Amino acid sequence: MLSRTANNIFWLARYMERANSLARLLEVARRMRGMEKTTRTNEWASALTASGCDAGFYEKYDSVTGARAVDYLVRDMDNPSSIMSCLFTARQNARAVRTALTREMWECINDTWMEARAMSHDQLKGPELSVALDWVKNRTLLFNGAYINTMLRNDGFFFTELGTHLERADNTARILDVKYHILLPTHEKVGGIVDYYQWSSLLRAVSAARAYHFVYKDRVHPWNVAELMILRSEMPRSMRSCFDVITQRLDDLADTYGGRAGECHRLAGAMHARLKYGRIDDILAQGLHEFLTEYIDNAVVLGNEIARFYLM
Repeated sequence: MLSRTANNIFWLARYMERANSLARLLEVARRMRGMEKTTRTNEWASALTASGCDAGFYEKYDSVTGARAVDYLVRDMDNPSSIMSCLFTARQNARAVRTALTREMWECINDTWMEARAMSHDQLKGPELSVALDWVKNRTLLFNGAYINTMLRNDGFFFTELGTHLERADNTARILDVKYHILLPTHEKVGGIVDYYQWSSLLRAVSAARAYHFVYKDRVHPWNVAELMILRSEMPRSMRSCFDVITQRLDDLADTYGGRAGECHRLAGAMHARLKYGRIDDILAQGLHEFLTEYIDNAVVLGNEIARFYLM
């Protein structure tokens, strides 16, 4: 496969997953904002920070309101990571490599963009916002189902999986970091008992509420939520589960291209080993914010190394 084609496939998968993660992040903010106990904190500002969009937002606005944050994270085409920008860029990448995609993948991406473009501003306000966010999540889930069920298990599939799970791991770390570090009340240390309903909202937003109670059979505790989203391989949005896939697909690509391995393989293996053999008590003792920040930074480096080795 040409590196240009691989690059387009890798990034269309990343942008589709980013749109999904943004919808989930906004759902967390919306749920928390609707609870009386969370009014001590601006959850919209937290959503901007978690998405990595806060710098661009403050260049455009001098203060955070719900309407401004939603518009910037959902509709604003000046924000390259807004949901609309992600869907547009994913479609542009898909158009460039249509022959490398299945018909179902292309139709899903194309139809998603057409429907998103037709959405009115009123559909992104008040109670309609939740409907729109659910629509985004459903469309990205449809894309995931399309590529999983229709692509040949060759290098195109490996790059799609690689982009999807690298983006997912990054966003799982970001959303958990914001909840633990930014939203945590200053009078409680990290790992203390905080608002039960906030954590329940977080679990529901990442489709993990039932999984949590199945695994732990207990009320919601922050340290268990952190373990589920970082270390549990059964949880498909956990960092551990994502790196299980990332390392496997990098190995598959190495085998496909003659057994050559590079720095991206070493770095992914090291990150995977820490998640595979780590314990949540050790992570909390180290400092969850520090652990997650390090992983977010390393994920950026890993993406750059994948690009240098395979996509240039």
